[in-house]
Amino acid sequence: MPTYSFFVNGSARTVQTRTDDQPLLYVLRNQLGLTGAKFGCGLGQCGACTVLVDGEAVRSCMMPVAAANGRGVTTIEGLGSPDQPHPVQAAFITEQAAQCGYCASGVVMATVALLARKPKATRAEVQAALAGNLCRCGTHQRILRAALRATGTSP
Repeated sequence: MPTYSFFVNGSARTVQTRTDDQPLLYVLRNQLGLTGAKFGCGLGQCGACTVLVDGEAVRSCMMPVAAANGRGVTTIEGLGSPDQPHPVQAAFITEQAAQCGYCASGVVMATVALLARKPKATRAEVQAALAGNLCRCGTHQRILRAALRATGTSP
């Protein structure tokens, strides 16, 4: 069985998989118990499985665990806590941007990646960065307001 080592939410982790192409999402959820990233479409089109790999937003359903070997992976569980949420999480709470919550972790992670690159992202930049994250509940406007709030820009 192939063995892979990487850092998940700041902690060194080692996992074994049956195949080299095992999706990172399955390892995170099934082996490491980190269920914040969701299985949505399995095709990298909905964004529910978005995590950060070395600070970059990736679709973990499409990334083989072998590609994460030796790298840093951050999931929604690694951002903040209920007592001290990450600023993006706090903005999403303030704007009540999640309804069912299925897409929320992926949207938050994509927003965190954008704001790490561009802390004062414009409305158009936020819209472009989140275009691939689908929300079936229709909270798009609240999501946009939350992302803009996280930039320090008035929503």
